[in-house]
Amino acid sequence: MSARLNEYGQPVGDPVPDWTARPAPARVVIEGRLCRVEPLDADRHADDLYAAYSLAEDGADWTYMSVGPFDTPADHRAYVTRVTQVDDPLPYAVVDLRTGKAVGTLSLMRQDPSNGVVEVGSVAFSPLLKGTPVSTEAQFLLMSYVFDELGYRRYEWKCDSLNAPSRKAALRLGFTFEGIFRRAVVYKGRSRDTAWYSIVDSEWPHVGKALREWLSPDNFDTEGRQQRSLSAVRAADENPGR
Repeated sequence: MSARLNEYGQPVGDPVPDWTARPAPARVVIEGRLCRVEPLDADRHADDLYAAYSLAEDGADWTYMSVGPFDTPADHRAYVTRVTQVDDPLPYAVVDLRTGKAVGTLSLMRQDPSNGVVEVGSVAFSPLLKGTPVSTEAQFLLMSYVFDELGYRRYEWKCDSLNAPSRKAALRLGFTFEGIFRRAVVYKGRSRDTAWYSIVDSEWPHVGKALREWLSPDNFDTEGRQQRSLSAVRAADENPGR
C-alpha cells in the first residue's frame, strides 16, 4: 500500500474529516438473549458475586487481578462500593438471565472519548460464567455498545503477559495482538509486562458478525453444546467458498 503524502512529501495517516469526540461510556443496561450487562451496584450484586466467586476451588482466578481474593463478604462489598463511586473505570455486572444472579464483572476503563478509544478490563468471571456462552455474549454486548452505539474507533484488551487464559480469550474473541509493554505495571508486589490487544472499527463488522453467528441458538444443540467453534465461524466468514 502506497503511503499518503502531505504537501511536504511526508507520509501521513488517513484523513478523518468528519471525526468528532464520542460520548463517554454511561451507566446503561444492555440486554442480551442469555445475560444482561448492567451498572455494578453493591446492594444488587455484591452478595451474588461473592457467592459465585466462592465456588472456585482456590484463589487462582485473582492472581492476575489487581485486587482479591476477598476473605469475607464484607471485604468484597467494600471493594464493590468503592469502585462504583467513579466513572473510569466504569464497572458492569453480568447477570445470568436464567437465574437473575450476578455471576461476573467487567469494566470500561482508560476512556478516551476525544480519540474514540476505550479498554475492557477488570474482567472477573466466576466459575458460573467462565467458558460459557453467557461469558461470550457479555463481551459481545459491551463491544457492540462501544462500536455501534458510541461510535468508538478502538477497543483495547490488556493483561499480564504471563496470563495465558486471558491472552487466549482475547484472540478467541477476535482481538489482534499488538505487542508487549515491558515493565509496564507494578501490582501485588510484582512487575508486570503488559500484553496489548485491540479491535478497531474497520474490523468490528467482521468480528461482530462472527460473534453473532456463534451466539445464535442455531449453533447449539439441545444440550447446549456448540455446533461450530468461534474460530471455525470466523474462518468460514473469511473463506466463504471453502
